[in-house]
Amino acid sequence: MEGHDVSVIPLVELKGIVKRFPNVVANDHVDFSLMPGEVHALLGENAAGKTTLMNILYGFYHPDDGEIYVKGKKVRIKSPADSIKLGIGMVHQNFRLIPVHTVWENVVLGLKETGFILNKKKLAEKVKRVCEEYGWNIDPNAKVWQLSVGEKQQVELLKLLIRNAEVLILDEPTSVLTPQETKNLFKALRIMAKKGRGVIFITHKLEEVFEVSDRVTVMRKGRVIATKLTNEVTVEELANMMIGRSVLFKLVKPAIKKGDVVLEAIGLKVMGDRGVLALDGVNLRIHSGEIVGIAGIAGNGQEELMEVLAGIRKVYSGKVFIDGEDVTNKGARYLIEKGVAYIPSESTRWALIRDMTLVENIALKLYRSRNFSNILTINWRKLFEFSKKLIEEYDIATHSPSKLAGILSGGNLQKVVLARELSATQDGKIPKLILAAYPTKGLDVAATEFVQGLLLKYRALGSAIILLSEDLEEIMMLSDRVAVISKGRIVGEFSPTEKTVEEVGMMMVKGNTALGGRKVCLS
Repeated sequence: MEGHDVSVIPLVELKGIVKRFPNVVANDHVDFSLMPGEVHALLGENAAGKTTLMNILYGFYHPDDGEIYVKGKKVRIKSPADSIKLGIGMVHQNFRLIPVHTVWENVVLGLKETGFILNKKKLAEKVKRVCEEYGWNIDPNAKVWQLSVGEKQQVELLKLLIRNAEVLILDEPTSVLTPQETKNLFKALRIMAKKGRGVIFITHKLEEVFEVSDRVTVMRKGRVIATKLTNEVTVEELANMMIGRSVLFKLVKPAIKKGDVVLEAIGLKVMGDRGVLALDGVNLRIHSGEIVGIAGIAGNGQEELMEVLAGIRKVYSGKVFIDGEDVTNKGARYLIEKGVAYIPSESTRWALIRDMTLVENIALKLYRSRNFSNILTINWRKLFEFSKKLIEEYDIATHSPSKLAGILSGGNLQKVVLARELSATQDGKIPKLILAAYPTKGLDVAATEFVQGLLLKYRALGSAIILLSEDLEEIMMLSDRVAVISKGRIVGEFSPTEKTVEEVGMMMVKGNTALGGRKVCLS
């Protein structure tokens, strides 16, 4: 779609949408439209109001004010069932699939056209035809639990396409995808647009806007800042609209003299969840004041390595030393007391309890600290004040530490984990070792810039840091050394200045053409 033809009736038009929650206006008189054959990016920081707006269109929320039009007709959407009847479908960040059912069973679940008696062969063939149309290689008879994350997302899209949805809403769809899966998704979205469908693509990633969209609407603090043709704006202009200031896209990494060895792993062999070796003789040494990036294709043992070093996965054989002390299989609590900070790969899932308040979540690591408790009691007043300080420092979108964690957006929950893990150790000192698994995942451009700067700050203060990232360029930009992991082994170490991103990518791919039946893609 090269331009916006005013004579064409929009598939969807939102006018003056207002949505209020306690202490916050999530949508403040928002206007938005979607044309046939268009991929329209909805861009904004975490908690900018993007998902709230689309949840109104999909019937999860009811607007406090404003009007919704579908194909020029004013409608009232009371529930997702109303949206589906109007040809509107939504793929959420957390998939709505039944793992033990097959692909075709998930796709046709609730489909009225199937009749009383299911024709399994006919339905499976229909699913297969749609897959072929979009270049997806999914077996309709495969169980959902057997699929990769990217394939599960394709199943979610299949559910909408089978129902002939004309409007497809995708909420941060690439946050769970590898780079190759992202490219496949974008290719499919362009095919959908060519067939006259409209796609609303919710994102906070600037580069994705330019890769896939025709138009872009930028939201900030619940309001629309601008709607532009994508080819008429620059990255810098979008970043400025999104966060209200210019953004540094290249970090300055000052030269720092590394200190003593903080961590040494020798001959680590570790079993994975499937009962096979995930790490096969890993050796790794990290000094204070340096960042070591671990580069590898997803599923090659990097996450198991982080779990071992955090004390939450057992070592089968080999040793782990911190400051020369053997801490092998000592457990997470002991390593926390040794100054280890851990940001897990799915931090909003594994590092927080959504039904607890923010101050309680922050206390999970610090309640034993002498700064906040004695033998008998926890000093909640001090913890509350400390939490308030972290909320301000990390720009977490909440008014009080007493709010439940579960009401925050994914990006703000990630900030809570970062704040807790990086702020202080049990003795009030900076972390000795920071295990950062995808610390910028799910964060917008401003928050990503902040976290990257934070890692460099702790590097300068003397922390030893291990970094995993979905973005190979981020690893190369932040790291002092890069270690490439393949099939549970470190197959190369080098300075980022010695190799290009492309050369590192080739090292990662070599020998990994098939990994347990999963799609191969760079992580």
